[in-house]
Amino acid sequence: MPLRQRPDAPHPPPAPHPPDRRRAWRPDRRVLTALTLALIVLITVVDILSPPEIHLGPLLIVAPALTASFAGPRATAWVAALAFAALTFIGAVRDSLTSANIETQLSAQLIVSVLIVGLRVLRERHERELARVRSVSEAAQRVLLRPLPERIGPLHLASVYLAAEAEAQVGGDLYAAARTATGTRLLVGDVRGKGLSSLGDAALLLGAFRAAAHLHAELPDLAAYLDGSVSWDLAQLAEQSRRDRWDRQDSRAARDGRDRQPRPTLSALARPAPEEPPEESSESGESFITAVLLDIPDDGSPVRLIDCGHPPPLLLSDGGITTLAARHPAPPLGLGELAPVRYEVETVPFHPGDRLLIYTDGVIEARDAQRRFYPLTERVAAWRAERPAALLHHLRRDLLAHVGGRLDDDAAMVVVERLW
Repeated sequence: MPLRQRPDAPHPPPAPHPPDRRRAWRPDRRVLTALTLALIVLITVVDILSPPEIHLGPLLIVAPALTASFAGPRATAWVAALAFAALTFIGAVRDSLTSANIETQLSAQLIVSVLIVGLRVLRERHERELARVRSVSEAAQRVLLRPLPERIGPLHLASVYLAAEAEAQVGGDLYAAARTATGTRLLVGDVRGKGLSSLGDAALLLGAFRAAAHLHAELPDLAAYLDGSVSWDLAQLAEQSRRDRWDRQDSRAARDGRDRQPRPTLSALARPAPEEPPEESSESGESFITAVLLDIPDDGSPVRLIDCGHPPPLLLSDGGITTLAARHPAPPLGLGELAPVRYEVETVPFHPGDRLLIYTDGVIEARDAQRRFYPLTERVAAWRAERPAALLHHLRRDLLAHVGGRLDDDAAMVVVERLW
């Protein structure tokens, strides 16, 4: 199947998104409840018909334990009460209810049943809290990491995000698209760190890009603006961190009855003192964001690209797969103040039918059980003729299978196809 298509050729609808994993068959709760009740009846009948030296009544505790795995606290309590009544009935038929054996069995059954119901109540409370966390996480994702439009100008877009932290929908990886008067600009980035702790820096960069993408005519000017925004924010965080540290020192001095040390000036707060331990300023000093900026003109001109310490995109075309390694890469955003930066623009031909795959390092640094990295270029070759949504679907399933279902770092992928 050729990659390039005529501008007037009809495009098939995007491939549906089947689930990443096959859903295991789960019986209906009513069936499971019926089986649990049948188990109570079976144990009761067998115990009554068994010889006097055989006692199966204590096995009735299995019924509420099984019910707690698929039903709520109320159903678990009802089954526990039925199991207790069945054990009482067994005792009345086989022995006296006042015998030490039956009294011990009933007491143990009651205590364990109460524990099971109590644990099921705690589990339901945890499930409600988890549902609230998921709803908040999904809302944060919709606000912070807006889904890319399927069509924007002459481009067909698709994206996928895989957060490393359990139950998180978004983390330190980011992507955004913005229309300009002459084309489309894309940003794909990766904040140092992973998960929810990096949301602040991701939100800052996304907000700066959305506000300035259409204001700066030249891509180097936009990159310089984004670097300045990130550097300023990191400087403010470092200053606030030092203020908090001096507040803690003042509090300790007040408790110990010592005189407070004079505070430094604002300019001294903004730079680390020589005597400061490295661990106190390492977090703010090592923050940065790798990113790749792309400017894709509508008129078919070559794509303009600036790589700020980010993994190089892949170009999928009739000629195969090309790694767009920057000849003059720039440092990650947030490190521009350490040395003068001159942003060099790379140009890449991008013809109708070609596709660009932009990704974060969470993809290529994902390891399997033998600690082998994910071979993205090798794997994408099998699906390079697919439409963007289908291509990402295959890559997502293959990546999760490679790591055994759980990533160690956030991962994001964006595919861009030129339609005409």
